Amino acid sequence: MSKALIFSDGKKGHLNQSIAFCKFLNLEYDIVDVKFKNRFFKLLSYLFDRVGFYNMSILDMSMDTQVKPEYDEFCHSCEGRNPEITIDNQWIQSSLKNKKYNLAVCAGSGTYYASKVIAKKFKIKSVSMMLPRGYKYDFDVIFAQSHDNPPVRPNIIEIPANFSYIQPSNIYKPKKQSVGIVIGGNNSYLYMDKDKLKFQLDFIQKQFKDYEIAVTTSPRTPREIEDFIKSYKFGYEIIYSKNPINPIPDFLENCKTVFITSDSTSMISESISFGKANIVILPLVSKKENKFNSFISKLENDGYLHIFNGKIENKNKKIDFRKFVKGIKI
Repeated sequence: MSKALIFSDGKKGHLNQSIAFCKFLNLEYDIVDVKFKNRFFKLLSYLFDRVGFYNMSILDMSMDTQVKPEYDEFCHSCEGRNPEITIDNQWIQSSLKNKKYNLAVCAGSGTYYASKVIAKKFKIKSVSMMLPRGYKYDFDVIFAQSHDNPPVRPNIIEIPANFSYIQPSNIYKPKKQSVGIVIGGNNSYLYMDKDKLKFQLDFIQKQFKDYEIAVTTSPRTPREIEDFIKSYKFGYEIIYSKNPINPIPDFLENCKTVFITSDSTSMISESISFGKANIVILPLVSKKENKFNSFISKLENDGYLHIFNGKIENKNKKIDFRKFVKGIKI
């Protein structure tokens, strides 16, 4: 059976795309955290890739032994309790020579070069879950989101959103008809304005006064916004900084409508790939024109969601990501 080595840059939104790909293909996988030893090496990797030079020595790799305890033997002094161990070149090469892995999967700029190093050195296939800007587009398969305007090439598969694999966890069980609200946070292009958010939340409360309103914040939600959310006393409330759990899959499964702030392509991708809920995006304030606005505008035009504009429209078209992996030979 094929087994994948997933390269992670530590960002959940990137990692989840790689995991979703493996799950849709029923592939076993291991996850290795990777980073460049310093910023200069990352800049150098773009040049190295251009000239076809692939060198593991500019990378650091580690694996969580709590997830993969079978690798404790490579941690010579940790007695199996150290949460991280360094996976050296010898371990990687031994595993690949023994055919333990036959596929490298990656997402995010910190992972593309590492995936290429392994794939080219050991002659295994490589898959990028995003358009690897700055690097050559010579992966075996590249999944590229439409808002990135990918070029037309035989190895590039254009997709409308990020790969997502959703499984409800029964964290949230509504007592009556419900709507969900997912509050994100600021990013490089968008920021949360409390007055604008207040208008949006007041509208939802009035529109759905007979519904149970379930709200969750996220790891990036500012403390000021979390305190503001608590002042509403919603029917169900998760303040992530106090209770770091994820009820979003349950919102998508159980709620009539789910409102999501516009700052996370990952959360929005999840929302249009699972359940039957209508999806409404709560736009944040834009600092400048950006990919987030382009992303949600394209999805609205295609009928997957509605961007809140003082009224609510029911849109619940869903993406089946399994159709994008059909015919891929690993």
